[in-house]
Amino acid sequence: MKIFAFGSSIVSSYWNGAATYYRGCYKYLSRLGYEITFAEPDAYCRQQHRDSDDFSYVTSLVYKPREVDEGADLDRMLQMAREADIVVKHSGIGCDDRELERRVPAECSDAAMTFIWDVDSPATIHRMRADHSDALALACADYDAILSYGGGPQARDGFRGFGAQAYYSMYNGLDPETHYPVPPEPSLACDLCFLGNRLPDREARVEELFLRAAWLAPEQSFLLGGEGWGDKPMPSNVRYVGHVPTAEHNRVNCSAGMVLNINRASMADFGFSPPTRVFEVAGAGTAMLCDDWPGMADCFEPQREILVVQTAEDVVGALRAHGAADRKQIGAAFHQRGLRDHTYAQRAAQADYAFRDCAARRNGTVGPQTQSLATMADWRTLPEFRQYGVSLAEATA
Repeated sequence: MKIFAFGSSIVSSYWNGAATYYRGCYKYLSRLGYEITFAEPDAYCRQQHRDSDDFSYVTSLVYKPREVDEGADLDRMLQMAREADIVVKHSGIGCDDRELERRVPAECSDAAMTFIWDVDSPATIHRMRADHSDALALACADYDAILSYGGGPQARDGFRGFGAQAYYSMYNGLDPETHYPVPPEPSLACDLCFLGNRLPDREARVEELFLRAAWLAPEQSFLLGGEGWGDKPMPSNVRYVGHVPTAEHNRVNCSAGMVLNINRASMADFGFSPPTRVFEVAGAGTAMLCDDWPGMADCFEPQREILVVQTAEDVVGALRAHGAADRKQIGAAFHQRGLRDHTYAQRAAQADYAFRDCAARRNGTVGPQTQSLATMADWRTLPEFRQYGVSLAEATA
């Protein structure tokens, strides 16, 4: 089957937190036999900051946003999309989002299945609720389904409130070919590392859990990576390294004593939204401190596989309480659970199930499409299918 996807960027992680997610999902969908075209706008300097990864599993197209050529290139992309079996519109592209949300089902649904594959459900649902003339609010019921990498019951119910025909949770994951232990780099050594771009919805939480923790623990060393932090006042024991390309994440993660995850406030509020960095660090086998949010325990066991923190004092306490042996043990358990339950091969199998399930619904046949589960081990135990979205347990009941 042929997939045509519109997304922010698969070739660049620059100001693009979804890059690793796109790569993992589409790489393994390709291995299931899908032919994938990924179209992204030439915007936000991403094409000037391409990563050096192998993207041979997709046909990558770069188009001009409407503001550059009055939509001629966008029209060309939509014409190409009509030739696919599946058309995906990812959220948060940053250019022509609302036009695409409206036009994808209107122009492609006769020949192809159409999907919103959301990478920021709290933001999407907030804007839909704030403006019922919003393009996706009006078109939501016209898509075959919504796929979302997080948000749990709130995301599911939010999209269904706008008439979504079906909803499938599609968490982030790890790719053991990309996320794996490497020798530590002495120049990147630190007690605690945080990688994340400076965003309004996250900044206050970074100030509390990372920067204030650094003030409270002057004997500990901290490393901060990501765009936008250059003019931020920081304690002297914090080293800022700027943008870290995805190819360097393993070296950074494996050089830190612990790595900190801080969700954006809206993601933490919705819960059930484990970001890419959680699984990247699991792949590296490094102990993680994670901010607290609902559903996190469905992914990893708190205090054995992952350490949960709510305040700067919690962060400092964990740094001081867990020596090298503890960190190694926690990191190993984290790594094993990630490989067992949270690989992108499993996520691709889940997406494959969603596509086949929707095809069965269109054809008026009864699911499940069990052949799509061939690559999934113990799929009934996965948290995505155990409780949230249109679960396999529900579909096979």
